[in-house]
Parts: sequence; structure tokens; C-alpha cells
Amino acid sequence: MDIVSRNNVTVTGPQDAPVLLLAHGFGCDQNMWRLVAPALAENYRVIQFDYVGSGRSDLSAWDATRYATLDGYAQDVVEICEALDLREVSFVGHSVSSMVGVLAAAATPDRITSLIMIGPSPCYVDSPGYRGGFSAEDIDELLESLDSNYLGWSATMAPVIMGNPDRPELGEELTNSFCATDPAIARVFARATFLSDSRDDLKTVNVPTLVLECSQDVIAPREVGAYVHDVIPGSRLVTLDATGHCPQLSAPEATLAALTEFIGNQS
Repeated sequence: MDIVSRNNVTVTGPQDAPVLLLAHGFGCDQNMWRLVAPALAENYRVIQFDYVGSGRSDLSAWDATRYATLDGYAQDVVEICEALDLREVSFVGHSVSSMVGVLAAAATPDRITSLIMIGPSPCYVDSPGYRGGFSAEDIDELLESLDSNYLGWSATMAPVIMGNPDRPELGEELTNSFCATDPAIARVFARATFLSDSRDDLKTVNVPTLVLECSQDVIAPREVGAYVHDVIPGSRLVTLDATGHCPQLSAPEATLAALTEFIGNQS
């Protein structure tokens, strides 16, 4: 299968520039990067894509078994890197894609050489000594609501996830993105996301890593950012003066500044 078509891969920026691979989160697609990608493409080779089942990917390639865990999404990343023969890649993962990047980096260490995690969470469920932000009952209710009325769930949850109630257009955009996803596919991705526990996988990270969090984020509270930073040796933690879970949309200039500073320091 043509991986480029399967994942709707787009490439911008100078051919010989350092490579950035931008990976979207649950319920989204590469359009989530539109406010930062053009500026990044001035100095970097920017690779964007849609996970199978999202955006303008080839839906015929979606498989419920493969994408029932984050490993399936990591395999998409590995196959994109191989298809384009990408080397020395800085992987930029938003939300659950932060953990997808951890898995992909472990699977292809000769290709992914740094990680940038935006709003990461290795586990969403609270446990003794760990705060993920949700109780097990919270996650059960979230998934039950998603199963019974996906469009209603999207309309309710997207503005909460986005934050910034004074800018309702941002919540509406995320709602529309969620609603554009096939509900059956969204249910599988949601379970892969909210039921995953990647805390042990964080211990495998041995590449330069930026943990980028917002000052207020209901999906990935600051305790989670601190945890990720503590577990990954030598990682850098940056807290943006921004709210919500999607700073690439709500605070693109601050997000750009943090990304470019970190990447510049790796060259």
C-alpha cells in the first residue's frame, strides 16, 4: 500500500532542512497544526499526516484490531518514516500522540532522535501516588457517553477539552473535528487513548525530550507534566502561559517559540 496516500502525508519546507514530524491527537487530523506548520516550514522539512481512520486518510486501511492499542498508531509513524526514509526526526506529538511517539522512537531509534510532547499523559486514570486527572469511574462514564451518543459527547466535551470559553470558535472547531470522525472508529481510538497506561514506556526514552504543557489543562493537569518530566532523564519541562489542551490553536506563537528554541538547541 502507498503509505503516503494511506496516511494523507504532506511535506513542506526545504528538502535538506531538519525534519519535523507532526502527529495529531484523538478526534483530530493534521489541520490542527495549520497555525504553526507554515512558520515551521520556513526553516524545517515539515511532515504532516492523518492516522488511519482520521482526517483524509484511507479509511479502507482501518482495522479495529490494529488500532485497538497505541501500538497500531505507532506503527503508522514507523511506516511513514520508512516510506520517506526520514532520518534524525524530531517527533512532535500532541496529546495521546506524545505516547505514540515514545513507542515509535523505541521501535525506530535510528530515525526518531528527539521528542516534543504537547499536553502528554501516559495514563489518564488516577492511582495511588499518581494523578492522571480522572477516576476510573470518570473514564467509564466518558466512554459510555461516547458509545451512546457520539455527536452529543463531542458537542459537550470538545469545548471543555479546548478550554478558552471566551473564544468559543476554538471549541466549535474541535467539535467539528470530532464530529467528522466515524463514530465506530472514534470509539476504538478513544479506548486506545483513555485506557492506555504508558508509564513504563516512558522509562525507555533516551533521546532529548521537551515536555510542553499549558498552565491550565483539564485533560493533562500539571501534575502529569511534572511526572513525565521526572521520569524521562534530562527532559525539559516548559509551561506555557496558555489554557486548554490545544495550545497549537489557542496559543500558536508561544507554542512556536517553545518548539523552535528546543529544536534549535538540538542542532
